[in-house]
Amino acid sequence: MSRPLKLSVLDQSTASKGRGQGVAIRESIELAQHCDRLGYHRYWVSEHHSSGSIVGTAPEVLMAAIAATTERIRVGSAGVMLPHYSALKVAEQFRVLEGIAPGRIDLGLGRAPGTDQLTSYALNPHPGNVLEEFPRQVRDLQDWVTGTPLPADHPFHRIQAQPQGPTSPEMWILGSSDYGAQLAAYFGLPYAFAYFFSEGHGVESALELYRHQYRPSPRYPKPHATICVWALAADSEAEAWHQVTSREHWRVGFEKGLREPLISPDEAALQQYTPGEQLIIDKLRRKAIVGTKEQVAEKLTALAERLELDELVVVTWTYDTAPRHRSYELLAEAFGLNATLKAD
Repeated sequence: MSRPLKLSVLDQSTASKGRGQGVAIRESIELAQHCDRLGYHRYWVSEHHSSGSIVGTAPEVLMAAIAATTERIRVGSAGVMLPHYSALKVAEQFRVLEGIAPGRIDLGLGRAPGTDQLTSYALNPHPGNVLEEFPRQVRDLQDWVTGTPLPADHPFHRIQAQPQGPTSPEMWILGSSDYGAQLAAYFGLPYAFAYFFSEGHGVESALELYRHQYRPSPRYPKPHATICVWALAADSEAEAWHQVTSREHWRVGFEKGLREPLISPDEAALQQYTPGEQLIIDKLRRKAIVGTKEQVAEKLTALAERLELDELVVVTWTYDTAPRHRSYELLAEAFGLNATLKAD
């Protein structure tokens, strides 16, 4: 790789058993401040609804708190589930965020509902044809966010998203399939693949399509892609695997349709799993990027080199905050993020 690997963060505001869900939101703000000091490039927060596991339902609100309490890190959504909303309202929200932290705001867009069908309907009872509407929404949003006038024949061409300013949010298309890659390529936008969600399935195809079909845009003359990957580092390999048991227990429940808070690794270690449930855990472990900082850094670097990426977005779940903070500290050390920050 010609340039040092940039590391960014995806925070999903995971709830932990025995603690109020509001704690998870406050922990997200604290982790963002921590990663800002460590030298991470971006801090993205997700949008999920009606879940007892992932409680960040309004990324634009959480982003405002993070943007106002950090200094240099880019702050973004991963993502806003656009079919739930008006493109104009999203543009206005992110223009306000740009006013809070000029030059530091990312607007990641997703097409998936981020919830079940009933909740999706409650969020937007009149969604229309998502496959047809989503590209139109992206096109309109792109113009409104950047302050570009809509075409003269557009019914909303006189409308502007306020507040206007000299900078505008960086737009991304998010996805875990070829659809998002092709859409990002068509509009000339950066693309992020949800590697952790699909366990890497389809990533090569999506990135190849994105790069091959990319149409240069004024702001992004060349394709820019990243992946969101799950990883956890600890001071010892044994400690890292101990912390991972919380997520493994959650994943077993997820496969049954449960969306429950994380349990502690001590409680998870006492669980008795059926042979089928153990297969789920074994499969997860075979692809897990877990261990000491050296082990995790080696796997992340190899992954970035294989996919020809110069940035990775790391998502980490732990029951307690301290191991999660420590994991990001160790990766910052392994990749020299503080040293790079000081050099800049």
